[in-house]
Amino acid sequence: MASEDVVQSKESAVSTIVNLAEEAKLASEGVKAPSHAILSICKSLVAGGVAGGVSRTAVAPLERLKILLQVQNPHNIKYNGTIQGLKYIWQTEGFRGLFKGNGTNCARIVPNSAVKFFSYEQASSGILWFYRQQSGNEDAQLTPVLRLGAGACAGIIAMSATYPMDMVRGRLTVQTDKSPYQYRGMFHALSTILREEGFRALYKGWLPSVIGVVPYVGLNFSVYESLKDWLIKTRPFGLVEDNELGVTTRLACGAVAGTIGQTVAYPLDVIRRRMQMVGWSHAASIVTGDGRRTAAPEYNGMVDAFRKTVRNEGFGALYKGLVPNSVKVVPSIAIAFVTYEIVKDVLGVEMRISD
Repeated sequence: MASEDVVQSKESAVSTIVNLAEEAKLASEGVKAPSHAILSICKSLVAGGVAGGVSRTAVAPLERLKILLQVQNPHNIKYNGTIQGLKYIWQTEGFRGLFKGNGTNCARIVPNSAVKFFSYEQASSGILWFYRQQSGNEDAQLTPVLRLGAGACAGIIAMSATYPMDMVRGRLTVQTDKSPYQYRGMFHALSTILREEGFRALYKGWLPSVIGVVPYVGLNFSVYESLKDWLIKTRPFGLVEDNELGVTTRLACGAVAGTIGQTVAYPLDVIRRRMQMVGWSHAASIVTGDGRRTAAPEYNGMVDAFRKTVRNEGFGALYKGLVPNSVKVVPSIAIAFVTYEIVKDVLGVEMRISD
């Protein structure tokens, strides 16, 4: 979520986020010459975009299955497990069906990263200035809590700026070959939604996404940094050398942090996806299963969506799709981290990992 988005946010490896944050901090503090800082920022954005695109494509089948499970009709369940669900998609829609909506997801990565990066730089600079004014210490630096606040601000801004793309991706992802109406692509979906449902429809589910960013981003950073500190202090199993953690250990910390963060914020992601389907009359056969019902789900808001989901399907419905979402955390983080490192090496940018 927090979501997409941090959440959107939804959506980069913890190590990549920390690297981007460190680049923004150094650039804002004038460590490099302006031209070099701008060039470094651009290269980092390219590296982050490529890493995000590769990692998301690699786990796209699991991402699609997660969204399908989130909106699946509880009275006509076609699959329960991850393997069973992937087999069903393969058998009914073929190989391409596993990657529906991935193009739109990748298309939003670059602007999302750009906005998040710029927002973090501006937010951290503003927060640092205010902190120094309040403390009276001109040499004061950002604390972990203040960095968390800057990261949350950046996540919310980036998620909001690119939310229509996430909305479109959700709808492209759930439509099947049997859908009575087909969006032909990202731009066709955007224009159709605007024409039939209005501009506000592009932001359906935005509120739970914003709320989800805070715990998701907060737990990501908190768990990640806490695990690193604990490992460095206790030095278990010889994982620490010269007060530094290896890449594999950092990946493990990131995977644990990501899993905890997304588990806590996951119900908000389910509600977001369901709210995105509201008003789409052609989604009836998708959301209701076999098409026998013609009415798409209607929610009057986030609270109403929570209430109706729990009342009609039970509390467990808020965690539909959690398993495939959890399965993709580790490979997604690993692929994003390795790709980011390789691209930065190719572009000739020194890679930093914040401690």
